[in-house]
Amino acid sequence: MCGIVGYVGPRPALEVVVDGLRRLEYRGYDSAGVAVIDPVGGLRTAKKAGRIENLDKELAHQTITGTTGMGHTRWATHGAPTDRNAHPHVSGDGRVAVVHNGIIENFRELRRELEAQGTEFRSETDSEAVAHLVAAQLRGGAASLADAVRAVCRRLAGSFTLVVLDRDDPDVVVAARRNSPLVLGVGDGEMFLGSDVAAFIEFTREAVELGQDQVVELRRGGYTVTDFDGAPAHGRAYHVGWDLSAAEKGGYDYFMLKEIDEQPGAVADTLRGHLVDGHIVLDEQRVDVQELREIDKVFVVACGSSFHAGLIGKQAIEHWTRVPVEVELASEFRYRDPVLDRQTLVVAISQSGETADTLEALRYARDQRARVLAICNTNGAQIPRESDAVLYTHAGPEIGVASTKAFLAQVAAVELVGLAIAQARGTKYGDEIGREFDALAAVPDKIAEVLADLDPVRAVAREIAASKAVLFLGRHVGYPVALEGALKLKELAYMHAEGFPAGELKHGPIALIEDGLPVVVIMPSPTARSVLHQKVGSNIAEIKARGARTIVVAEAGDVAAREHADHLIEVPATPTLASPLVATVPLQVLAAEIAQARGYDIDKPRNLAKSVTVE
Repeated sequence: MCGIVGYVGPRPALEVVVDGLRRLEYRGYDSAGVAVIDPVGGLRTAKKAGRIENLDKELAHQTITGTTGMGHTRWATHGAPTDRNAHPHVSGDGRVAVVHNGIIENFRELRRELEAQGTEFRSETDSEAVAHLVAAQLRGGAASLADAVRAVCRRLAGSFTLVVLDRDDPDVVVAARRNSPLVLGVGDGEMFLGSDVAAFIEFTREAVELGQDQVVELRRGGYTVTDFDGAPAHGRAYHVGWDLSAAEKGGYDYFMLKEIDEQPGAVADTLRGHLVDGHIVLDEQRVDVQELREIDKVFVVACGSSFHAGLIGKQAIEHWTRVPVEVELASEFRYRDPVLDRQTLVVAISQSGETADTLEALRYARDQRARVLAICNTNGAQIPRESDAVLYTHAGPEIGVASTKAFLAQVAAVELVGLAIAQARGTKYGDEIGREFDALAAVPDKIAEVLADLDPVRAVAREIAASKAVLFLGRHVGYPVALEGALKLKELAYMHAEGFPAGELKHGPIALIEDGLPVVVIMPSPTARSVLHQKVGSNIAEIKARGARTIVVAEAGDVAAREHADHLIEVPATPTLASPLVATVPLQVLAAEIAQARGYDIDKPRNLAKSVTVE
């Protein structure tokens, strides 16, 4: 996820663009850059790795004028976060500049084609190919910059937002959208672009959301929208109901609430591009197929929410591959002298890629000659750099300390690893791999369904906000979901909260049940796990008989769950191994709502940091 700003109008473009980038820095902070068409100097660019203050220092030594420009703040995907990989990217003839959000899946093919024609690439990114392709269209006689962009878009595979400037047409900005977000702001004699309206809310509240596969041409007096073939099209105009003070959070009270709503996109982006011609493809797989085939044991090492993602992944990997999996807290792993060898795969999960315990665990594993695959949300971080292979999640920057969208992306990623191992070992046929992937790919829409109807969750949160404790119960994949729900409540609301396997209830935890105690139960599917469904139903009856207030998360239409629940939270029916991606969401909202009701800062819970970089 990257942040994009564009502008054409009477104001100094550089000021508008850089201020917009500051409000979008939550979308990426690996690097930042700008491009302005200067009436004296032509197309001028500046870009630096790191946060926007690094770009400010670079710009302090330059004088750039002009009223047409664009900017980009990057969350690295293709290519390390360096100066040369920062956006904008400029064509070899210096005429065209491009900024890009998303992933161009066929960039290798395009790059080979361009290099065969003599084009020299300056970066490692997929984005640079677009600048060269647009310039080639203009040299080949394209009638306008918009025509050139449309022609290039028809060749691109993947998801992308593009903004393009042409040195020889200084009064126009052209942008295109497929999957990645893009919105334009309509001012008085000026036009704006942004990944979201925070980029331009200081200047206008009149916005237009572009649709899928649309190109927009902006001039001072207005804009024109077409599809990729040039046919007239229309965006969705709307008035922004919030002001600059809320801009950085996109109108949300907290970043975490925004990030919860971004989860359908985070899961979809993590899965996108990993099924190619019926085969699972990982990002940087330096572990070859033969090595995956030889694996006879898997360890997952992680901390916090990432550990819970690993517990869910264990169920999927063992089910699909028949390879035994152990899930270990990274802080304990190397101290207990685990048995590892060359046939062991260690999966290290870390949102930041800098988690100290996880980093030390993978170093220990490599010393024992085990292969290490990292799952990480931060391109080029230490953990992926020291691993044999890496699968990047594409959740984008997560500002809230309590993980939400990064956690769901990790669950999706570790299940992708399971499918890759099953594919290599031949424990699943190709059509079975495809069906399992399709089941995962259908989940973002189900998450969106949950997010569209959260009133029952908010209502019960307000009712139990004064409680001293909350218990969470689950079985099979529902148990890690219970653990994650309890962790969120601890982190945000500072309440005593514990997650238990429901089958262990009568082995001790039932002693905690007292009149009015809220107990959240993750109900298995009544069809896929009918025996477990009956057993969990019996557990609910037992705790309800002892006075517990039961809050049941269950599939829509589950009649038995409705009979057992004091409060029922319904979620869409989802295949068992993918169901945690759906069932976790209401528990995140429950914790956030309770914390709000108790008056706590959701984004910055006390004593916690986003990344734990020391043991």
